[in-house]
Amino acid sequence: GFGTMVAWGFWIVFGNVASNSIDPETAAFVSYLTATVVTGIYVLGTDASLAVTNRGLVFSAAAGVAAAIGVVSTFVGVTVGSTVVVSTIGGMYFVTATVLGILVLDDPLTLTRAAGVGLAVLAIVVVNQ
Repeated sequence: GFGTMVAWGFWIVFGNVASNSIDPETAAFVSYLTATVVTGIYVLGTDASLAVTNRGLVFSAAAGVAAAIGVVSTFVGVTVGSTVVVSTIGGMYFVTATVLGILVLDDPLTLTRAAGVGLAVLAIVVVNQ
């Protein structure tokens, strides 16, 4: 978790600088092209299985489409708005994941999860003040 938090923090700051230096859509493309190459090297350099299933391929591709929409939205967002606001709202992706998990994956809705989502929405309101 900590490595993810730090890496995504650097990603959005670097993306902000890139998007203010070149077209944000191009910056998003270069960012994810680089990520693809680095991830490919990682997979080939580890003992990761290269076996795939149709379901795995379809959902990996769907995740890629969602990631592409997210990265372009973020890179365009930081060119027209505050990095603080864009990164805070974008960082709330877990709210979407929580709701989908409950509605689609049958994860249980608990009081703690509902409170967490409510506090996240409150955080968005506070940061945007």
